[in-house]
Amino acid sequence: MADIKVPVFSESVSEGTLLTWHKKPGDPVKRGEVLAEIETDKVVLEVTAQQDGVLTAIAKQEGDTVLSEEVLGTVGDAGSAPAPAASAGADQASGPVAGETSAGGTAVQPDSQGAQAAAPARRDDLSPAVRKIVTEKGLDPAHIPATGPKGNITKADAVVAAQGGLTYQGPQDAAQPPSMRGAEGTSGGQPVASTPAPTPSAPVPQGARPEQRVPMTRIRARIAERLKEVQNTAALLTTFNEVNMKPAMDLRRKYQDQFVAKHGVKLGFMSLFVRAATEALKQFPVVNASVDGKDIIYHGYYDIGIAVASDRGLVVPILRDTDGMSLAAIEKQIADYAAKARSGKLTMEDMAGGTFSITNGGTFGSMMSTPIINAPQSAILGMHNIIERPIAQNGQVVIAPMMYVALSYDHRIIDGKEAVQFLVTIKNILEDPARMLLEI
Repeated sequence: MADIKVPVFSESVSEGTLLTWHKKPGDPVKRGEVLAEIETDKVVLEVTAQQDGVLTAIAKQEGDTVLSEEVLGTVGDAGSAPAPAASAGADQASGPVAGETSAGGTAVQPDSQGAQAAAPARRDDLSPAVRKIVTEKGLDPAHIPATGPKGNITKADAVVAAQGGLTYQGPQDAAQPPSMRGAEGTSGGQPVASTPAPTPSAPVPQGARPEQRVPMTRIRARIAERLKEVQNTAALLTTFNEVNMKPAMDLRRKYQDQFVAKHGVKLGFMSLFVRAATEALKQFPVVNASVDGKDIIYHGYYDIGIAVASDRGLVVPILRDTDGMSLAAIEKQIADYAAKARSGKLTMEDMAGGTFSITNGGTFGSMMSTPIINAPQSAILGMHNIIERPIAQNGQVVIAPMMYVALSYDHRIIDGKEAVQFLVTIKNILEDPARMLLEI
Protein backbone atom coordinates (compact mmCIF):
# COMPACT_ATOMS: atom_id res chain seq x y z
CA MET A 1 0.00 0.00 0.00
CA ALA A 2 1.20 3.54 -0.78
CA ASP A 3 -0.31 6.83 0.31
CA ILE A 4 -1.33 9.42 -2.28
CA LYS A 5 -0.14 12.73 -0.85
CA VAL A 6 -0.69 16.38 -1.64
CA PRO A 7 2.42 17.85 -3.30
CA VAL A 8 4.63 20.08 -1.17
CA PHE A 9 3.38 23.66 -1.48
CA SER A 10 5.68 26.66 -1.76
CA GLU A 11 6.20 28.87 1.30
CA SER A 12 3.63 31.40 0.03
CA VAL A 13 0.86 28.77 -0.29
CA SER A 14 -0.76 27.36 2.85
CA GLU A 15 -3.60 25.23 1.45
CA GLY A 16 -5.45 24.18 -1.67
CA THR A 17 -8.75 22.75 -2.90
CA LEU A 18 -9.11 19.23 -4.29
CA LEU A 19 -10.49 20.09 -7.71
CA THR A 20 -10.96 16.77 -9.51
CA TRP A 21 -10.42 13.04 -9.07
CA HIS A 22 -9.54 11.31 -12.36
CA LYS A 23 -9.91 7.87 -10.83
CA LYS A 24 -12.41 6.14 -8.56
CA PRO A 25 -11.83 3.33 -6.04
CA GLY A 26 -11.15 0.08 -7.87
CA ASP A 27 -9.66 1.71 -10.97
CA PRO A 28 -6.20 0.51 -12.06
CA VAL A 29 -3.47 3.14 -12.06
CA LYS A 30 -0.03 3.32 -13.62
CA ARG A 31 3.07 5.01 -12.26
CA GLY A 32 3.16 8.65 -13.39
CA GLU A 33 -0.56 8.72 -14.25
CA VAL A 34 -2.49 11.80 -13.08
CA LEU A 35 -4.87 10.79 -10.27
CA ALA A 36 -6.19 14.16 -9.09
CA GLU A 37 -5.83 17.92 -9.48
CA ILE A 38 -5.46 20.47 -6.68
CA GLU A 39 -6.11 24.18 -7.10
CA THR A 40 -4.05 26.63 -5.05
CA ASP A 41 -4.25 30.41 -5.19
CA LYS A 42 -1.55 30.37 -7.86
CA VAL A 43 -1.67 27.22 -9.99
CA VAL A 44 -3.41 23.89 -10.51
CA LEU A 45 -1.19 21.02 -9.36
CA GLU A 46 -1.36 17.46 -10.67
CA VAL A 47 -1.11 14.54 -8.25
CA THR A 48 0.46 11.54 -9.94
CA ALA A 49 0.69 7.88 -9.00
CA GLN A 50 4.03 6.78 -7.57
CA GLN A 51 3.50 3.10 -8.43
CA ASP A 52 1.38 0.73 -10.50
CA GLY A 53 -1.63 -0.78 -8.78
CA VAL A 54 -5.26 -0.04 -7.90
CA LEU A 55 -6.82 2.99 -6.24
CA THR A 56 -8.03 1.34 -3.06
CA ALA A 57 -9.35 4.30 -1.06
CA ILE A 58 -10.15 8.01 -1.28
CA ALA A 59 -9.69 10.09 1.88
CA LYS A 60 -10.63 13.49 0.45
CA GLN A 61 -13.56 14.47 -1.75
CA GLU A 62 -13.69 17.02 -4.55
CA GLY A 63 -14.08 20.49 -3.06
CA ASP A 64 -12.31 19.62 0.21
CA THR A 65 -9.55 21.87 1.54
CA VAL A 66 -6.19 20.08 1.63
CA LEU A 67 -2.83 20.86 3.20
CA SER A 68 0.72 20.23 2.01
CA GLU A 69 1.63 16.49 2.13
CA GLU A 70 -1.83 15.52 3.44
CA VAL A 71 -3.01 12.02 2.47
CA LEU A 72 -5.62 11.99 -0.31
CA GLY A 73 -6.01 8.22 -0.65
CA THR A 74 -4.10 5.00 -1.14
CA VAL A 75 -2.87 2.81 -3.98
CA GLY A 76 -2.48 -0.92 -3.43
CA ASP A 77 -1.59 -4.05 -5.37
CA ALA A 78 -3.84 -5.18 -8.20
CA GLY A 79 -5.49 -7.74 -5.90
CA SER A 80 -6.39 -5.20 -3.23
CA ALA A 81 -10.07 -4.68 -2.55
CA PRO A 82 -11.16 -1.02 -2.81
CA ALA A 83 -12.36 0.61 0.39
CA PRO A 84 -15.60 2.60 0.36
CA ALA A 85 -15.17 6.27 -0.61
CA ALA A 86 -15.48 8.76 2.21
CA SER A 87 -19.10 9.70 2.73
CA ALA A 88 -20.21 13.28 2.14
CA GLY A 89 -23.13 12.81 4.54
CA ALA A 90 -25.50 10.80 2.36
CA ASP A 91 -26.43 7.14 2.90
CA GLN A 92 -24.48 5.25 0.26
CA ALA A 93 -26.11 1.90 0.92
CA SER A 94 -29.25 2.79 -1.00
CA GLY A 95 -27.64 2.58 -4.43
CA PRO A 96 -24.83 3.73 -6.71
CA VAL A 97 -23.48 7.24 -6.28
CA ALA A 98 -21.25 9.47 -8.37
CA GLY A 99 -17.94 7.77 -9.01
CA GLU A 100 -19.09 4.20 -8.13
CA THR A 101 -19.97 1.48 -10.62
CA SER A 102 -23.20 -0.37 -11.18
CA ALA A 103 -23.45 -4.14 -11.41
CA GLY A 104 -22.79 -3.94 -15.12
CA GLY A 105 -19.55 -2.03 -14.54
CA THR A 106 -20.78 1.24 -16.08
CA ALA A 107 -20.05 4.40 -14.14
CA VAL A 108 -23.27 6.18 -13.27
CA GLN A 109 -24.27 9.56 -11.97
CA PRO A 110 -27.60 10.61 -10.46
CA ASP A 111 -29.49 13.19 -12.49
CA SER A 112 -31.68 15.89 -10.98
CA GLN A 113 -34.68 13.54 -10.83
CA GLY A 114 -32.78 10.76 -9.06
CA ALA A 115 -32.53 8.56 -12.18
CA GLN A 116 -29.22 7.16 -13.31
CA ALA A 117 -27.41 8.43 -16.39
CA ALA A 118 -24.16 7.35 -18.04
CA ALA A 119 -21.11 9.27 -16.83
CA PRO A 120 -19.83 11.80 -19.36
CA ALA A 121 -17.07 10.85 -21.71
CA ARG A 122 -13.75 12.53 -21.00
CA ARG A 123 -11.89 14.70 -23.48
CA ASP A 124 -8.15 15.33 -23.25
CA ASP A 125 -8.48 19.05 -24.02
CA LEU A 126 -10.84 19.82 -21.13
CA SER A 127 -9.42 22.29 -18.62
CA PRO A 128 -9.67 21.33 -14.93
CA ALA A 129 -12.55 23.79 -14.37
CA VAL A 130 -14.52 22.47 -17.36
CA ARG A 131 -13.84 18.85 -16.42
CA LYS A 132 -15.16 19.46 -12.91
CA ILE A 133 -18.44 20.96 -14.21
CA VAL A 134 -18.88 18.20 -16.80
CA THR A 135 -18.31 15.48 -14.20
CA GLU A 136 -20.52 17.00 -11.51
CA LYS A 137 -23.43 17.74 -13.87
CA GLY A 138 -23.24 14.50 -15.84
CA LEU A 139 -22.71 16.29 -19.17
CA ASP A 140 -21.38 14.73 -22.36
CA PRO A 141 -18.59 16.95 -23.76
CA ALA A 142 -19.45 15.78 -27.27
CA HIS A 143 -22.82 17.55 -26.95
CA ILE A 144 -21.47 20.86 -25.62
CA PRO A 145 -20.84 23.51 -28.32
CA ALA A 146 -17.29 24.78 -27.99
CA THR A 147 -16.54 28.48 -28.47
CA GLY A 148 -12.89 28.47 -27.39
CA PRO A 149 -10.23 29.93 -29.70
CA LYS A 150 -8.94 26.47 -30.63
CA GLY A 151 -12.30 24.72 -30.70
CA ASN A 152 -12.04 23.87 -27.01
CA ILE A 153 -14.87 23.96 -24.49
CA THR A 154 -14.58 27.00 -22.23
CA LYS A 155 -15.81 27.20 -18.66
CA ALA A 156 -18.62 29.48 -19.87
CA ASP A 157 -19.70 26.81 -22.41
CA ALA A 158 -19.89 24.22 -19.63
CA VAL A 159 -21.80 26.58 -17.30
CA VAL A 160 -24.38 27.32 -20.03
CA ALA A 161 -24.85 23.60 -20.72
CA ALA A 162 -25.19 22.87 -16.98
CA GLN A 163 -27.88 25.56 -16.70
CA GLY A 164 -29.92 24.00 -19.47
CA GLY A 165 -28.55 26.05 -22.34
CA LEU A 166 -28.64 24.73 -25.90
CA THR A 167 -26.40 21.74 -26.57
CA TYR A 168 -25.26 20.42 -29.90
CA GLN A 169 -27.49 17.59 -31.07
CA GLY A 170 -26.32 17.07 -34.63
CA PRO A 171 -25.42 18.71 -37.95
CA GLN A 172 -28.66 20.68 -37.97
CA ASP A 173 -27.29 22.84 -35.17
CA ALA A 174 -24.42 24.01 -37.36
CA ALA A 175 -26.75 26.60 -38.88
CA GLN A 176 -27.37 28.15 -35.46
CA PRO A 177 -25.64 31.50 -34.97
CA PRO A 178 -22.77 31.40 -32.43
CA SER A 179 -24.71 33.58 -29.99
CA MET A 180 -27.27 30.79 -29.70
CA ARG A 181 -24.72 28.08 -28.95
CA GLY A 182 -22.73 29.36 -25.98
CA ALA A 183 -21.99 32.04 -23.43
CA GLU A 184 -19.11 33.53 -25.42
CA GLY A 185 -18.87 34.38 -29.09
CA THR A 186 -16.11 36.03 -31.04
CA SER A 187 -15.87 39.28 -32.93
CA GLY A 188 -12.84 39.80 -35.08
CA GLY A 189 -11.04 37.06 -33.17
CA GLN A 190 -11.72 38.71 -29.79
CA PRO A 191 -14.04 37.37 -27.09
CA VAL A 192 -17.31 39.21 -26.66
CA ALA A 193 -19.96 38.55 -24.04
CA SER A 194 -23.35 37.32 -25.17
CA THR A 195 -26.43 36.26 -23.26
CA PRO A 196 -26.89 32.48 -22.95
CA ALA A 197 -29.94 31.37 -24.88
CA PRO A 198 -32.70 29.53 -22.98
CA THR A 199 -33.73 26.05 -24.01
CA PRO A 200 -36.87 25.87 -26.18
CA SER A 201 -38.49 23.61 -23.56
CA ALA A 202 -37.88 26.07 -20.72
CA PRO A 203 -38.17 29.62 -22.08
CA VAL A 204 -37.24 32.50 -19.81
CA PRO A 205 -40.43 34.34 -18.78
CA GLN A 206 -40.92 37.80 -20.26
CA GLY A 207 -39.32 40.41 -18.05
CA ALA A 208 -37.37 37.87 -15.99
CA ARG A 209 -34.09 39.05 -14.45
CA PRO A 210 -32.08 35.87 -13.79
CA GLU A 211 -29.00 35.92 -11.57
CA GLN A 212 -26.43 33.35 -10.62
CA ARG A 213 -24.07 33.35 -7.62
CA VAL A 214 -20.77 31.60 -8.36
CA PRO A 215 -17.99 31.43 -5.75
CA MET A 216 -14.58 32.69 -6.85
CA THR A 217 -11.92 30.10 -7.52
CA ARG A 218 -8.86 30.26 -5.30
CA ILE A 219 -6.82 31.75 -8.12
CA ARG A 220 -9.41 34.46 -8.88
CA ALA A 221 -9.78 35.30 -5.18
CA ARG A 222 -6.00 35.61 -4.82
CA ILE A 223 -5.78 37.85 -7.90
CA ALA A 224 -8.45 40.13 -6.43
CA GLU A 225 -6.69 40.21 -3.05
CA ARG A 226 -3.28 41.07 -4.51
CA LEU A 227 -4.57 43.77 -6.84
CA LYS A 228 -6.53 45.47 -4.08
CA GLU A 229 -3.53 45.24 -1.77
CA VAL A 230 -1.39 47.02 -4.38
CA GLN A 231 -3.96 49.80 -4.74
CA ASN A 232 -4.05 50.24 -0.95
CA THR A 233 -0.28 50.33 -0.39
CA ALA A 234 1.46 51.65 -3.52
CA ALA A 235 1.33 55.21 -4.87
CA LEU A 236 0.24 54.24 -8.38
CA LEU A 237 0.77 56.57 -11.31
CA THR A 238 0.79 55.95 -15.07
CA THR A 239 2.66 57.77 -17.82
CA PHE A 240 2.11 57.32 -21.57
CA ASN A 241 3.97 57.58 -24.83
CA GLU A 242 3.52 56.35 -28.39
CA VAL A 243 5.72 54.25 -30.63
CA ASN A 244 5.94 54.20 -34.41
CA MET A 245 5.96 50.45 -35.01
CA LYS A 246 6.91 50.65 -38.71
CA PRO A 247 10.65 49.97 -38.17
CA ALA A 248 9.87 46.93 -36.01
CA MET A 249 7.27 45.71 -38.52
CA ASP A 250 9.74 46.17 -41.39
CA LEU A 251 12.35 44.20 -39.42
CA ARG A 252 9.92 41.33 -38.91
CA ARG A 253 8.80 41.36 -42.53
CA LYS A 254 12.38 41.32 -43.85
CA TYR A 255 13.76 38.55 -41.64
CA GLN A 256 10.71 36.51 -40.63
CA ASP A 257 11.23 33.61 -43.05
CA GLN A 258 14.91 33.27 -42.17
CA PHE A 259 14.12 33.55 -38.46
CA VAL A 260 11.51 30.77 -38.64
CA ALA A 261 13.77 28.55 -40.75
CA LYS A 262 16.62 28.83 -38.26
CA HIS A 263 14.79 28.90 -34.92
CA GLY A 264 11.48 27.16 -35.62
CA VAL A 265 9.45 29.98 -34.08
CA LYS A 266 8.06 33.27 -35.39
CA LEU A 267 9.53 36.63 -34.47
CA GLY A 268 6.86 38.52 -32.54
CA PHE A 269 6.64 41.98 -31.06
CA MET A 270 6.79 40.71 -27.47
CA SER A 271 10.42 39.61 -27.75
CA LEU A 272 11.35 43.04 -29.12
CA PHE A 273 9.59 44.72 -26.20
CA VAL A 274 11.27 42.39 -23.69
CA ARG A 275 14.71 43.24 -25.07
CA ALA A 276 13.90 46.95 -25.22
CA ALA A 277 12.58 46.88 -21.65
CA THR A 278 15.70 45.06 -20.47
CA GLU A 279 17.95 47.74 -21.96
CA ALA A 280 15.79 50.46 -20.38
CA LEU A 281 15.93 48.71 -16.99
CA LYS A 282 19.74 48.74 -17.18
CA GLN A 283 19.67 52.49 -17.64
CA PHE A 284 17.06 53.10 -14.93
CA PRO A 285 17.68 50.46 -12.22
CA VAL A 286 15.08 51.94 -9.83
CA VAL A 287 12.36 50.76 -12.24
CA ASN A 288 13.72 47.23 -11.69
CA ALA A 289 13.72 47.67 -7.90
CA SER A 290 11.16 46.80 -5.22
CA VAL A 291 10.07 48.20 -1.86
CA ASP A 292 10.58 46.25 1.37
CA GLY A 293 9.30 48.27 4.31
CA LYS A 294 11.43 51.41 4.34
CA ASP A 295 14.14 49.86 2.16
CA ILE A 296 14.59 49.83 -1.61
CA ILE A 297 15.94 46.57 -3.02
CA TYR A 298 17.88 47.04 -6.28
CA HIS A 299 18.02 43.83 -8.30
CA GLY A 300 21.16 43.10 -10.29
CA TYR A 301 19.29 40.78 -12.64
CA TYR A 302 16.33 41.11 -15.00
CA ASP A 303 13.42 38.70 -14.53
CA ILE A 304 10.47 39.93 -16.60
CA GLY A 305 6.95 38.60 -16.08
CA ILE A 306 4.72 38.22 -19.14
CA ALA A 307 0.98 38.49 -18.41
CA VAL A 308 -0.91 35.59 -20.03
CA ALA A 309 -4.70 35.25 -20.13
CA SER A 310 -6.08 31.80 -19.27
CA ASP A 311 -9.48 30.26 -18.51
CA ARG A 312 -8.64 30.50 -14.82
CA GLY A 313 -7.58 34.15 -14.84
CA LEU A 314 -4.52 36.24 -15.52
CA VAL A 315 -1.20 34.52 -14.80
CA VAL A 316 2.31 36.00 -15.02
CA PRO A 317 5.08 33.47 -15.77
CA ILE A 318 8.63 34.78 -15.54
CA LEU A 319 11.36 35.08 -18.17
CA ARG A 320 14.59 34.86 -16.15
CA ASP A 321 17.83 36.71 -16.90
CA THR A 322 16.45 38.37 -20.00
CA ASP A 323 19.71 40.26 -20.50
CA GLY A 324 21.22 36.94 -21.60
CA MET A 325 18.30 35.75 -23.75
CA SER A 326 18.20 36.00 -27.53
CA LEU A 327 15.02 37.03 -29.37
CA ALA A 328 14.50 33.40 -30.39
CA ALA A 329 14.91 32.15 -26.81
CA ILE A 330 12.38 34.71 -25.60
CA GLU A 331 9.83 33.73 -28.27
CA LYS A 332 10.24 30.01 -27.52
CA GLN A 333 9.84 30.54 -23.77
CA ILE A 334 6.73 32.70 -24.24
CA ALA A 335 5.17 30.11 -26.56
CA ASP A 336 5.88 27.38 -24.01
CA TYR A 337 4.33 29.41 -21.18
CA ALA A 338 1.25 30.20 -23.27
CA ALA A 339 0.70 26.51 -24.03
CA LYS A 340 1.15 25.58 -20.36
CA ALA A 341 -1.27 28.33 -19.30
CA ARG A 342 -3.98 27.09 -21.68
CA SER A 343 -3.63 23.52 -20.42
CA GLY A 344 -3.31 24.48 -16.74
CA LYS A 345 0.27 23.13 -16.55
CA LEU A 346 2.04 26.21 -15.18
CA THR A 347 3.99 25.49 -12.01
CA MET A 348 4.67 27.68 -8.99
CA GLU A 349 8.30 27.90 -10.09
CA ASP A 350 7.20 29.30 -13.46
CA MET A 351 5.58 32.28 -11.71
CA ALA A 352 7.86 32.80 -8.72
CA GLY A 353 9.77 36.07 -8.41
CA GLY A 354 10.02 38.66 -11.15
CA THR A 355 11.43 42.21 -11.09
CA PHE A 356 9.31 43.81 -13.83
CA SER A 357 6.22 42.88 -15.90
CA ILE A 358 4.81 43.44 -19.39
CA THR A 359 1.14 43.07 -20.34
CA ASN A 360 -0.25 43.22 -23.88
CA GLY A 361 -3.84 44.44 -23.88
CA GLY A 362 -3.53 45.05 -27.61
CA THR A 363 -4.09 41.33 -28.15
CA PHE A 364 -7.72 41.93 -27.17
CA GLY A 365 -8.08 45.28 -28.94
CA SER A 366 -7.20 47.66 -26.09
CA MET A 367 -6.15 51.10 -27.26
CA MET A 368 -5.03 52.46 -23.89
CA SER A 369 -5.02 51.29 -20.27
CA THR A 370 -3.46 51.87 -16.86
CA PRO A 371 -2.17 48.43 -15.76
CA ILE A 372 -1.71 47.64 -12.06
CA ILE A 373 1.77 46.65 -10.91
CA ASN A 374 2.46 43.11 -9.77
CA ALA A 375 3.70 43.50 -6.16
CA PRO A 376 6.39 43.58 -4.90
CA GLN A 377 7.51 44.88 -8.30
CA SER A 378 7.47 48.64 -8.78
CA ALA A 379 6.50 49.01 -12.44
CA ILE A 380 4.65 47.35 -15.32
CA LEU A 381 4.70 48.14 -19.05
CA GLY A 382 1.42 48.07 -20.97
CA MET A 383 1.38 47.39 -24.72
CA HIS A 384 -1.70 48.17 -26.82
CA ASN A 385 -3.09 47.61 -30.29
CA ILE A 386 -1.43 49.02 -33.38
CA ILE A 387 -3.53 51.56 -35.27
CA GLU A 388 -2.62 53.41 -38.45
CA ARG A 389 -2.82 57.12 -37.67
CA PRO A 390 -1.65 60.34 -39.31
CA ILE A 391 1.52 61.73 -37.70
CA ALA A 392 3.92 64.56 -38.47
CA GLN A 393 7.24 63.26 -39.81
CA ASN A 394 10.00 65.46 -41.22
CA GLY A 395 7.54 68.30 -41.71
CA GLN A 396 5.00 66.12 -43.55
CA VAL A 397 1.85 64.28 -42.54
CA VAL A 398 2.24 60.52 -43.05
CA ILE A 399 0.20 57.45 -42.08
CA ALA A 400 2.08 55.21 -39.64
CA PRO A 401 1.25 52.14 -37.50
CA MET A 402 1.24 53.63 -34.00
CA MET A 403 1.01 51.99 -30.58
CA TYR A 404 0.34 53.69 -27.26
CA VAL A 405 2.52 52.38 -24.44
CA ALA A 406 1.91 52.91 -20.74
CA LEU A 407 4.12 52.58 -17.69
CA SER A 408 2.37 52.22 -14.34
CA TYR A 409 4.78 52.68 -11.46
CA ASP A 410 5.08 53.08 -7.70
CA HIS A 411 5.63 56.78 -7.16
CA ARG A 412 7.06 56.07 -3.70
CA ILE A 413 10.44 55.21 -5.25
CA ILE A 414 10.14 56.09 -8.96
CA ASP A 415 9.94 59.76 -9.88
CA GLY A 416 8.06 61.03 -12.91
CA LYS A 417 11.30 61.98 -14.64
CA GLU A 418 12.64 58.42 -14.47
CA ALA A 419 9.33 56.94 -15.60
CA VAL A 420 9.10 59.24 -18.61
CA GLN A 421 12.74 58.66 -19.59
CA PHE A 422 12.24 54.91 -19.25
CA LEU A 423 9.37 55.01 -21.78
CA VAL A 424 11.32 57.31 -24.10
CA THR A 425 14.19 54.80 -24.07
CA ILE A 426 11.85 51.98 -25.08
CA LYS A 427 10.36 54.20 -27.80
CA ASN A 428 13.79 55.06 -29.20
CA ILE A 429 14.91 51.41 -29.26
CA LEU A 430 11.78 50.14 -31.01
CA GLU A 431 11.84 52.94 -33.57
CA ASP A 432 15.51 52.10 -34.31
CA PRO A 433 15.96 48.36 -33.53
CA ALA A 434 19.68 48.51 -34.29
CA ARG A 435 20.05 50.10 -30.85
CA MET A 436 19.37 46.64 -29.34
CA LEU A 437 22.51 45.26 -31.00
CA LEU A 438 24.58 48.24 -29.93
CA GLU A 439 22.96 48.41 -26.46
CA ILE A 440 22.48 52.17 -26.67
